[in-house]
Amino acid sequence: MKVGIAALLFVASALAPLGASPRPQPSESRRTRVVEIVDRVAPAVVNISAEAIVRQADPFFGQHFGRQRRVQSLGSGFVVAANGTVVTNAHVIDGAARILVTFGDGIELEAEVLGFDRDSDLAVLKVEGTSLASVELGSSSDLMIGETVIALGNPLGLSNSVTTGVLSARGRTVPADTGERLFTDFLQTDASINPGNSGGPLVNLDGEVIGINTAIVAGAEGIGFAIPADRARRIVDDLLRYGSLQPIWTGLRLLSLDREVARRYDLPLDRGALVERVHPGSPSARSGFRPGDVVLEVGERHVTSRDDVMTAVYSVAVGSRVPMKIWRDGAEQRLDLPVERPPTDLGVNHLQSQVGLFVEELRGRLTIVGVRRGSAADRKGLGRGDLILAANGQPVETVEHLAREVLRALDRGGLLLVVRRGRRSYYLSFRL
Repeated sequence: MKVGIAALLFVASALAPLGASPRPQPSESRRTRVVEIVDRVAPAVVNISAEAIVRQADPFFGQHFGRQRRVQSLGSGFVVAANGTVVTNAHVIDGAARILVTFGDGIELEAEVLGFDRDSDLAVLKVEGTSLASVELGSSSDLMIGETVIALGNPLGLSNSVTTGVLSARGRTVPADTGERLFTDFLQTDASINPGNSGGPLVNLDGEVIGINTAIVAGAEGIGFAIPADRARRIVDDLLRYGSLQPIWTGLRLLSLDREVARRYDLPLDRGALVERVHPGSPSARSGFRPGDVVLEVGERHVTSRDDVMTAVYSVAVGSRVPMKIWRDGAEQRLDLPVERPPTDLGVNHLQSQVGLFVEELRGRLTIVGVRRGSAADRKGLGRGDLILAANGQPVETVEHLAREVLRALDRGGLLLVVRRGRRSYYLSFRL
């Protein structure tokens, strides 16, 4: 049976509306600023899957005879450089044996860890790429309470999710889930942030990444927290350059000032950070700080605890000067605190002079080779041959690692060591 060309054309035109109609375009009034920002930023947001292998202890024969099982954590991140540099939270990849980064178009790449820091909860990863969609860290110094913010990520494993809200507060102090430490200077938002959002960007209406989503308060709805971009920037730079957050040397030992501390030191103030000690020859000593000073403001921000001061110091580039308002002998004055790297031998020198320990790496283990008589280490009974396993909750395997933790401990005023003798391990604290 023959069918004419005209008949075929008629049939085709009649069927065209059923399957070939053009897709309707949204009106311009619907293309809001939020839509524009999401279009721009979303391609740089990734899903991170971290796989770890843990051994479940056998109930009869203990850990060594247990079964291995795989556990997986999900989080978010974002590409900050077209060559495949990805920023996320440290807790997302902590303990992972394999890390996969999935992009919005479904492409999945394996990642290596370039560096991470548990104290700041930040990590930097690397995937293979040359012209990946990326977004830079913006500024968090001029944020306005109440301004609109956008959270992007993969909450509860739901990829490419977007929530909006407002910036609720700045400078929040939030305890970690384990209660082992406090995270300071967090941004607070009511944009929905759920498990899986960790590591994703918090963005303003200029399309700038102003924070890194990192925490929710258990049992509370509508409250999320993010690491400010200004603080994250220096940490990320350190992780890229050195693989870890490098210590800063101020020479200040600070105490959070409250009513009890004020009563103990006979001070008329009950808010701020009390300078308990100034190390001779340190940057703070050269700047004119003295024991008994009370830091009232850092930049334009009021100080309520020592953490406010240390967060400000660790948020600026090395070589900068942090302006501070202090109280001294009933009057207020201003001093600038320079931010410097510590001398290379400072950590080892303090370990020897203030703790009384001499250590070396022997047969792959960090070993105590000498204890100064009458020192704090001597009074606690440490001796030659004892092994140092950890400092400040971090495993240490080299003298360099231990020296770095000693430097961090100088700001806190105390060093916690895990020491092994024979088959027993001991937790010992030392005042610095």
